[in-house]
Amino acid sequence: MLASRSRIRAAWTRALLLPLLLAGPVGCLSRQELFPFGPEQGDLELEDGDDLVSPALELSGALRFYDRSDIDSVYVTTNGIIATSEPPAKESHPGLFPPTFGAVAPFLADLDTTDGLGKVYYREDLSPSITQRAAECVHRGFPEISFQPSSAVVVTWESMAPYQGPSRDPDQEGKRNTFQAVLASSDSSSYAIFLYPEDGLQFHTTFSKKENNQVPAVVAFSQGSVGFLWKSNGAYNIFANDRESIENLAKSSNSGQQGVWVFEIGSPATTNGVVPADVILGTEDGAEYDDEDEDYDLATTRLGLEDVGTTPFSYKALRRGGADTYSVPSILSPRRAATERPLGPPTERTRSFQLAVETFHQQHPQVIDVDEVEETGVVFSYNTDSRQTCANNRHQCSVHAECRDYATGFCCSCVAGYTGNGRQCVAEGSPQRVNGKVKGRIFVGSSQIPIVFENTDLHSYVVMNHGRSYTAISTIPETVGYSLLPLAPVGGIIGWMFAVEQDGFKNGFSITGGEFTRQAEVTFVGHPGNLVIKQRFSGIDEHGHLTIDTELEGRVPQIPFGSSVHIEPYTELYHYSTSVITSSSTREYTVTEPERDGASPSHIYTYQWRQTITFQECVHDDSRPALPSTQQLSVDSVFVLYNQEERILRYALSNSIGPVREGSPDALQNPCYIGTHGCDTNAACRPGPRTQFTCECSIGFRGDGRTCYEVEKTRCQHEREHILGAAGAADPQRPIPPGLFVPECDAHGHYAPTQCHGSTGYCWCVDRDGREVEGTRTRPGMTPPCLSTVAPPIHQGPAVPTAVIPLPPGTHLLFAQTGKIERLPLEGNTMRKTEAKAFLHVPAKVVIGLAFDCVDKMVYWTDITEPSIGRASLHGGEPTTIIRQDLGSPEGIAVDHLGRNIFWTDSNLDRIEVAKLDGTQRRVLFETDLVNPRGIVTDSVRGNLYWTDWNRDNPKIETSYMDGTNRRILVQDDLGLPNGLTFDVFSSQLCWVDAGTNRAECLNPSQPSRRKVLEGLQYPFAVTSYGKNLYFTDWKMNSVVALDLAVSRETDAFQPHKQTRLYGITTALSQCPQGHNYCSVNNGGCTHLCLATPGSRTCRCPDNTLGVDCIERK
Repeated sequence: MLASRSRIRAAWTRALLLPLLLAGPVGCLSRQELFPFGPEQGDLELEDGDDLVSPALELSGALRFYDRSDIDSVYVTTNGIIATSEPPAKESHPGLFPPTFGAVAPFLADLDTTDGLGKVYYREDLSPSITQRAAECVHRGFPEISFQPSSAVVVTWESMAPYQGPSRDPDQEGKRNTFQAVLASSDSSSYAIFLYPEDGLQFHTTFSKKENNQVPAVVAFSQGSVGFLWKSNGAYNIFANDRESIENLAKSSNSGQQGVWVFEIGSPATTNGVVPADVILGTEDGAEYDDEDEDYDLATTRLGLEDVGTTPFSYKALRRGGADTYSVPSILSPRRAATERPLGPPTERTRSFQLAVETFHQQHPQVIDVDEVEETGVVFSYNTDSRQTCANNRHQCSVHAECRDYATGFCCSCVAGYTGNGRQCVAEGSPQRVNGKVKGRIFVGSSQIPIVFENTDLHSYVVMNHGRSYTAISTIPETVGYSLLPLAPVGGIIGWMFAVEQDGFKNGFSITGGEFTRQAEVTFVGHPGNLVIKQRFSGIDEHGHLTIDTELEGRVPQIPFGSSVHIEPYTELYHYSTSVITSSSTREYTVTEPERDGASPSHIYTYQWRQTITFQECVHDDSRPALPSTQQLSVDSVFVLYNQEERILRYALSNSIGPVREGSPDALQNPCYIGTHGCDTNAACRPGPRTQFTCECSIGFRGDGRTCYEVEKTRCQHEREHILGAAGAADPQRPIPPGLFVPECDAHGHYAPTQCHGSTGYCWCVDRDGREVEGTRTRPGMTPPCLSTVAPPIHQGPAVPTAVIPLPPGTHLLFAQTGKIERLPLEGNTMRKTEAKAFLHVPAKVVIGLAFDCVDKMVYWTDITEPSIGRASLHGGEPTTIIRQDLGSPEGIAVDHLGRNIFWTDSNLDRIEVAKLDGTQRRVLFETDLVNPRGIVTDSVRGNLYWTDWNRDNPKIETSYMDGTNRRILVQDDLGLPNGLTFDVFSSQLCWVDAGTNRAECLNPSQPSRRKVLEGLQYPFAVTSYGKNLYFTDWKMNSVVALDLAVSRETDAFQPHKQTRLYGITTALSQCPQGHNYCSVNNGGCTHLCLATPGSRTCRCPDNTLGVDCIERK
């Protein structure tokens, strides 16, 4: 049987990926061979527009789909979907797959019928001619099945145009797609027929509003969300999701006729998955293709069953042909295939269905032979040529985490002062609260009537630095309350999550981030039956509380009313493997019954406990220390109580996690581990050597660690709480009403510099008071390059010296991070990454722009927090502030080393200024037609000035002479967010990086043509040039990236140890380039400012020169 199934799988693989191996007897499907459609057939028409959904199409008979047999209406969408329930407004455009609603998708893509560019027709048809034709299509694909439908839903997407987004793709102009889906139903089953006529699919990708690029369409089925207590993704099957497979839809078939694809979607056989036909082209006449001796090696990844159909993925991110392979098991149980028909030919139709999915944890593929696959749900897979990066997944990380890219994907990690798995982070040492609901159906003793309770509240409070959890469950009926006393592990899972960590060991929250499912089974020795505990932890809600849902079902021994239960301290071993944790143990508990006849009988009982915890794990960071395969949880001070009057069940436990040990070794005697440290409940205990330790207040609190007091909430936090409270959305169980804007606060409570509206998708920059910065609002799908104007607080600790650390000889890259400037030596064009060091610490400052004076070996910078402009010598000494008055948001800065002047942009005051190198003799050059000026550079020899303006409505790169004359636009077309700018004096090339178009480009200012050096950059900010390379800072990668201009590719990247946003970058040359201008000697004969122009100079006076003897002349 297994060999037979392997042959079927191999045949199915050929149907999709090798469609032209066998020439079929039937030609391509013509448009005339589609099922009849149009108004004359009684079709309804979906109105013109984008992302539209039809009213409900009521059905005369039920449609069967997966395990459902009661679907009495469907909805049709513009975007190639027939939905079995009304799609929510937020899911009207293509996004995460699977969706929350049931979906049949013959061509899921962002389609557009605006201005009558196409039509969508739909109807239910009961006519014999249509139902008979549907029966013939089904019989062709499933020749052994007798199927006579009584109704058919016919949906036709005719001449549909692709949604192209803001920048229209000329290759898609005039291209239109026509395709059809027919859902045929009898009393016992339903089938889907997809029809793709010849030349019906003229485009295979559409523009993604979220990904901001072209992505392939998807052919798929989804059951939608299932579950009563816990909503989760049901079964789903993906048939095609890459360009090659989409192109083959009209050329190939699984039913023997080109362009016609048939699927069994609703019957007893489809409970766990849609069943595709597998009649290969050319085999209709009984021809067999012998693949007994054929081997098909397929890259697959084995994942646990918990991943099946539960992890949403962005269908737009999937690609074919790259280095990473994603796959999940088909929707099969370990011991049952997707279809359970009588075995043996010719009715056996057991098969594995081809799926592709991206999960948070991806594993390196192994190559296996199809004939060796057992019925464990291993399936075929697609490759992807685009690894998942921080660029479009930063939202998956906590706001208190860094996102870092690796060779196979990205990982999140909590920043200093926070603990967790990176997806979820909480302040170290801070008390935690857990809220949730409990439902139960429990038989007590020998009773045949269960005790049922629903919607019961669970609340837990955790003192992290003691590892002690207090859990209360209310209201528990007294008929079962006492009998649940031994089940301290119900609350003990919370203790494991926040157990005190010994060095090198991790508690549950550090591993899972509070996002996992747990199933436990309790068997009471000597008592029939058992109890099953199911718990789902859903991470942190908007109030900072963990959420949990618990379900109890089974039988427990009866404990007499009024009894007390005592549980001795115990240890439990937790065994770790990829994304799965297991443990088992045997525990004793003592039941002391109420006193009677002067005695209180006591009895010792035993139960066996085993549990499995499944979670998502990031496997891309090879440098992350591996977890010990086994850790020991030590639990003591166990307290259990049932309050009969209040009907509250209480559990309290103290927990620590560490190595497998016997007894109480010396390492456990550190006060941090045994809870005798005396730190404030809002402080973290930091163990030192032997019994030494320190107490450190948690983030959001101040004090000496022994006593900590809460820092007052910020304006942003108050505004956020006020809006949520007024809208009635403070309850985390209630969704935020659509259309409501709720500001985002950063890790320190300040307004996040970039704010986005969740409903409209628009984003904009704000100042430190949360006010929108004019001209920064971007369209959906694009994030403006906003700068934080608030420096992070300085953590207590040894004072950081602010003096310059002198640079050794040679050429260096200097780049800015919040609070410091670092140096990165260059050897030729190679970054000597191991020698990178801090050059200057400037605490409480956000340094944005950098420029270098090669004459005096001086670095200049802009700071937007004070705001100010400062400088420091590479030879050492203290930095100095040269300008601190009349500045708004100074960003870009440039040095004219020949004229001895500095130029800078100010995006708040919307102007460009010039001054002498010491900050004196300031003069405004431009204060009109500027919105968001940023990058600025000089061509000192020729006397030219260049700058960028990322004005969302009109981004541009401008130029002028250094004296401000001859201002003109140099580049205006095909720009997005031009950030960084650099001028290479040796090649006369002006180059820039654009975070909107994700490109690096260059041009010679004296020539009209421009060159696209490289596309596909992540989020470039600033750029400098040296030799054959560009070096740019990237916000998504938190890296300095080297780009070789000669071969147009990235050749290296350097990630600083401190993973925070990188800003300006400049090259500190070992010697100045040759050349001079008319200001080089004797200040050009000027009394004050000498501003170079091509072949000349202009003498200018500074602004506000009352009483100053200044002469202006050309």
